[in-house]
Amino acid sequence: MHRWLLLTTLFLPILSAQWINYTPAGTPRTKDGKVNLSAPVPRLNGKPDLTGVWEHEQSKPEEYKKLLGADYDPAKQTTLIGMENEHVHKYGFNVLLDQSADVKLTPAGDAAQKKRRAEYNPLNVCHGEYGWPVLGLLSEPIKLIQAPKETVILYEIDGMHRQVFTDGRKLPKEFELPAYLGYSVGRWEKDTFVVETAGFNDRTPIDAMGHPRSEAMKVTERYTRRDYGHLDTELTFDDPTLYTKPFTIKISYNLVPDNDIFEMFCGQNEKDRQHMMVGPTTMVTPN
Repeated sequence: MHRWLLLTTLFLPILSAQWINYTPAGTPRTKDGKVNLSAPVPRLNGKPDLTGVWEHEQSKPEEYKKLLGADYDPAKQTTLIGMENEHVHKYGFNVLLDQSADVKLTPAGDAAQKKRRAEYNPLNVCHGEYGWPVLGLLSEPIKLIQAPKETVILYEIDGMHRQVFTDGRKLPKEFELPAYLGYSVGRWEKDTFVVETAGFNDRTPIDAMGHPRSEAMKVTERYTRRDYGHLDTELTFDDPTLYTKPFTIKISYNLVPDNDIFEMFCGQNEKDRQHMMVGPTTMVTPN
């Protein structure tokens, strides 16, 4: 693996945005009043209802050692991409972390990653540098809103959103305007919600290590709500221009009950850049 992640000693606050003293009606609870996260899956028009505020599972310390090296010490409170490591999913750092050796960049992919590194600006502290799927793998939660003809995914990061259309339309064969978040259509396969996304531009990477994407990339996501409080997802990336074969990652999310996402503007009260200009920075990489 290549070493290039930016290591700093900066911290962004991890906020819990919520409506104070508000408890949604219909939420299953135990006898002591706590949300029953193991309750049955709620349903909407006969299908599992994915609606809710979700946060990704926390990666284990040993996974960070695999990512950053055996000498990684979480007690030192170093950060990558502007927030504490334990609040960033391992695939937000390196989407290829657990892939077999035959999943790698093509020569064109290697050239695209090197070009991105050469153009990388460490003073860009906002998240447009990373794009999707990193938006859902940082410290901030996401919100799913399921409706009959579309499902909307809201990212607290920078107020981003995706529309997944379920009105029967198909993805176009050609995209006149490639997009940062792509074009998405969804369908149900029994109790699993399947999302197909294409039409990406090539302006953002798919992780903090700078693994690139081309306009040919297609992503298939599978969402399965295991019970009331747990959501399992599976993402398959297919980009024959830049990668030797398709690859799949699995990420689980936990419900954030009695809560909601909040607005976020990266430039508001931003103080990181001045420290990054004068403080020590080191380019590090995993083993």
